[in-house]
Amino acid sequence: MDWIDLRSDTVTRPTQAMRQTMVDAEVGDDVYGEDPTVNALQARLAKLLGKDDALFVPTGTQSNLLALMAHCERGDEYLVGMDAHTFRFEGGGAAVLGSIQPQPIEHDADGSLPLDAIEAAIKPVDPHFARTRLLALENTWHGRALPMAYLEAAHDLARSHGLALHLDGARFFNATQAASVAPDAMARYFDSVSICLSKGLGAPVGSVLVGSHTLIDRARRWRKVAGGGWRQAGMLAAAGLYALDHHIERLADDHRRAQTLARGLGDIAALKVLGQHTNMVFVDVPKARLRDLDLHLRQHGIRVSIGYLPTLRLVTHLDVDDDAIARTIDAFARFLGA
Repeated sequence: MDWIDLRSDTVTRPTQAMRQTMVDAEVGDDVYGEDPTVNALQARLAKLLGKDDALFVPTGTQSNLLALMAHCERGDEYLVGMDAHTFRFEGGGAAVLGSIQPQPIEHDADGSLPLDAIEAAIKPVDPHFARTRLLALENTWHGRALPMAYLEAAHDLARSHGLALHLDGARFFNATQAASVAPDAMARYFDSVSICLSKGLGAPVGSVLVGSHTLIDRARRWRKVAGGGWRQAGMLAAAGLYALDHHIERLADDHRRAQTLARGLGDIAALKVLGQHTNMVFVDVPKARLRDLDLHLRQHGIRVSIGYLPTLRLVTHLDVDDDAIARTIDAFARFLGA
């Protein structure tokens, strides 16, 4: 069956051209700093985001962890969204491995953290409190691209209190496409940015952390401690370089298809479309029909993440074309009686 997989943009598969690029990659031992393709990927992303240096790592979770541990020391604190990936979905790594305390802040509906709430959460210099060192933001957040004016204001507030800034940019290029800005224009507000290669960019694995030479030196040491040292990783880095060459601008196609999907599902009376943001569509389905819907969609070759909550997240990506969007709308309509 020709499956349509809307569970996440992490399910993308390398294109044939990307696979060939991986086969042809020049490699070396990256722990010794001798893999030329890894070095090229790191240099490329550092320049693209206007930073000094970069570090190729296995996962976005590790990239964020290394950033937090490079910015903070034991007993320090970082401010983070209550529903941010670094707080909710990364195993508590900062606390478990770095002895870094998270201070969660409730998001506004657009994904931003209210500036007054950020300021109120910053601890005074007092031995009773953890030392607030870092503000961590996420862009996109549930598909929502944070406004550039907000990024500037959050940067200025953090700087006024001596805080560093980290961006979980797992879908960074979705955000830059949505905002129609260059990568360095968005990255300039942050001391470090984590870029995921294996979501919308379509590489099979890997993330890159960018920042200053000093920060990346610290992160490289923690990568080794965390067991993340690569050997001949150039084949994986080659996929990332291919993605940067061929898959950034096409993210706009994912956003367009998500808009088409949202409009089509919005015509189904029994379905409530809650919103569409970049490559994500959120819909509410009658809770009593979730299990039957899951079975129906699978019978029609469509995978979506269905749990116990009525809200579904449908994610477009490079393996979802226009025909897949039409098939998905039709399958929902058939089940819900449109």
